[in-house]
Amino acid sequence: MEIMIPNRFSTLGHPQRLALFRLLMRRYPDRVPATELAQALNLKPNTLSTYVNALMQAGLINQQRVGTSLRYAIDMDATRETVDYLLQDCCRGRPEICVPNASPAFNGDSPMIDRKFNVLFICTGNSARSIFAESILRDLAGERFTAYSAGTKPYSELNPFALEVLKKNGHDVSDLRAKNISEFQGEDAPEFDFVFTVCDQAANEECPAWKGQTISAHWGLPDPVRVDGTDAERNLAFHQTYGALRNRMTGFTALPIESLDRISLQRAVDGIGQSNGKGPST
Repeated sequence: MEIMIPNRFSTLGHPQRLALFRLLMRRYPDRVPATELAQALNLKPNTLSTYVNALMQAGLINQQRVGTSLRYAIDMDATRETVDYLLQDCCRGRPEICVPNASPAFNGDSPMIDRKFNVLFICTGNSARSIFAESILRDLAGERFTAYSAGTKPYSELNPFALEVLKKNGHDVSDLRAKNISEFQGEDAPEFDFVFTVCDQAANEECPAWKGQTISAHWGLPDPVRVDGTDAERNLAFHQTYGALRNRMTGFTALPIESLDRISLQRAVDGIGQSNGKGPST
């Protein structure tokens, strides 16, 4: 298998193939349609096909046909194998010299330190899904987590259906506002322990690396703002999205974070993102 490793590094040496690999890594464990990949990376279909074929030949991604759509996902076993090879061969089994800027909250495979954790939820508009997540986590476990939300292209105001759902479920909405992700990327920004994208479009966008050793995952859900129909149908969509996020937040807050090593914790939050996305109607 070692003969494949140089080929993998060579394949990732191409900027656009690397961009495709990084996008799929951000979306892991999702399988992303080829059309969505092409749109997100502004690639022609035949160009995308060339890049995905190269990554598949290197064993870094795999393909699955769903109906008439081809979908792609990271081959995590191969990716871990490649990174492990790099650490073992180049770093001689000493990850401390190859893993820069280790956060005080995490050292190697040791558990997270028992303290209050900063969590950021990101979507495109910051008008509904990420606002739901921020509000739910704050009220569900505010003593353990400080919750924030932001948008990559935030709307000027919060969605009125979203605010109504929050009020109906007993949340205080007086301090909520739409925020740009840039507020959380400066020198004075909090250092985040967890960053979750809750919409596919935000996960597809390139973001700077977060300070420290942030645990990140994709918890994508359909956008209720885009639902057409009567007010009753739209209102139902917002309630379902709220219910799905509350389910995921309940699972997240139940995790024994302080006793899990980083690998186990990452696996756990990835699993939460793959839970039933519809949630109960509330």
